[in-house]
Amino acid sequence: MASTDTATPAKDTGDLAGLEAGLDALETRQKVRTPFRQTFTEKILPPTVAVLLVLAVWQALVSFKIVDDPTKLPAPSDVWNVVRDAWLQGDLLGYIWTSVSRGLSGFLLALLIGTPLGLLVARVKVVRAAIGPILSGLQSLPSVAWVPPAVIWLGLNNSMMYAVILLGAVPSIANGLVSGVDQISPLFLRAGRTLGATGLKGTWHIVLPAALPGYVAGLKQGWAFSWRSLMAAEIIASFPDLGVGLGQLLENGRNASDMAMVFEAILLILIVGIAIDLLVFSPLERWVLRSRGLLVKS
Repeated sequence: MASTDTATPAKDTGDLAGLEAGLDALETRQKVRTPFRQTFTEKILPPTVAVLLVLAVWQALVSFKIVDDPTKLPAPSDVWNVVRDAWLQGDLLGYIWTSVSRGLSGFLLALLIGTPLGLLVARVKVVRAAIGPILSGLQSLPSVAWVPPAVIWLGLNNSMMYAVILLGAVPSIANGLVSGVDQISPLFLRAGRTLGATGLKGTWHIVLPAALPGYVAGLKQGWAFSWRSLMAAEIIASFPDLGVGLGQLLENGRNASDMAMVFEAILLILIVGIAIDLLVFSPLERWVLRSRGLLVKS
């Protein structure tokens, strides 16, 4: 009997030691930095190969005369020459900054409006019943539809641009936050109220952190909508006093039947969109996942 009692604590001690060793190993594994070769193979090489493949197909269509009309499909070198000339003349950064500054300013304003609106819709049943369907309808409405009334109401100015951005981005941000709040476990809310986190304190310390994944998804979608809304506004409502943004550059290329300029504008719009995603939203998404233990830090 005594031997059995002695063996049991020894076994428990061994299990605890094994568990501790496993946890230590897991923690150690998280701190190992990913080798550059693995990072290059998994994250750098695939998009590089994809871009080179697209350029190769594009050049092949021109070289083998599959599309032999340069007014329809210019060679990659022609587009590069247009981009280089714009850079040498000092215009390239101006095109980009005009649109990016408008887009970011409008998005930040949409963030300030969409966040409290989303919280209000998520937490007040009467407001959700009244405004929730309208927000969903506005989110599905093409942003280009707002350009004509915005021009009539506000004229050809930056206020019109910001109005179109807000109408495109605010519903996405608000709906993303509503979705995030709806996915919060009631247990978290009850625990917060028990600890005294009610009202604004509960919203700041419980609701917003718990709804962060849905909120971040709404922010990402809101930026996409704001960027597309801005491009539509710049294309349709062109005016010299507004400056030349990327949308205006695209429209100028169309008016001049200059496909190299059209492709230049398209590539710049695409590059800006990818850059914002890689520099802002991808790190934000990784931080949210890592803070919830859903992504191992490398």
